[in-house]
Amino acid sequence: MKETLRSMTGYAAESADIAGAHVTLELRAVNSRFLDLTFRMGEDFRAMEPGLRERITSKVKRGKLECRLNLAARADAALPTDLNSALLDQLGALSASARRAFPEASALSVAEILRWPGMLGDNTLDGDALQAGALAMLERALEQFNASRAREGDKLKSVIQERLQGMREHIARIRPRTPEIVAAYRDKLKKRLEELLPNLSTSPDQDRLHQEVALFAQKIDIDEELDRLLTHLDEVERVLNSGGAAGKRLDFLMQELNREANTLGSKSVSLELTQTSVELKVLIEQMREQIQNIE
Repeated sequence: MKETLRSMTGYAAESADIAGAHVTLELRAVNSRFLDLTFRMGEDFRAMEPGLRERITSKVKRGKLECRLNLAARADAALPTDLNSALLDQLGALSASARRAFPEASALSVAEILRWPGMLGDNTLDGDALQAGALAMLERALEQFNASRAREGDKLKSVIQERLQGMREHIARIRPRTPEIVAAYRDKLKKRLEELLPNLSTSPDQDRLHQEVALFAQKIDIDEELDRLLTHLDEVERVLNSGGAAGKRLDFLMQELNREANTLGSKSVSLELTQTSVELKVLIEQMREQIQNIE
């Protein structure tokens, strides 16, 4: 099955009530050369980080991705009617003992007492249920995340294909003109030499000079560069249509296209060729900017 071309930027969020608590999960990603995972979550989820990492790396290949997991009490959760009296007495005795040793120490606040583990009864969470629920949330979030990246990837693909078509049009326009341009420059060069060397027709080196003119005409011929440009454009199309993690391959192809466009400019012997080289490089740079967003 053909893979989808994806952007590296994306966002997804999921929330659910799990094991008596309300859990929210967020995935957000931006561009990066490699896959760079960061987790922001409380200690309740810390033990499941390897499992979360494994799931994410199986679905995401590149990007700076942040995964946030937050745990909160459910809004409709019933509060216990009594405190843990034994724990409360023990905490009071310990607090009084500490204050005798350190009179300047502050007393425990009501909020600190209520948050004390076990003060409101057995409020520990079911770790297995929490892990299973969090992993199920992650699967749903990854599905949303990759769907949003695929939609963005389709837009990037369309933009790049427009630039590819623009390059093909420039090449199609200039290619039939190149023999005429090269011939005109060869004649211009020959005429210039005849003006500089009035005795060229009787000079013993006239054959050598004619050979040099012909050799230079071969050096400024751009047929090979145009052929390689078209080959690279075909490969870009193929990679775009193949999908998957294509960003690095496409970036390499942009370097190859830019190299050929630069060579085209360096061989230019007319304003028309120079302008074509510049236009090609502009289109290549526009594609490169879009490719920086592709996974």
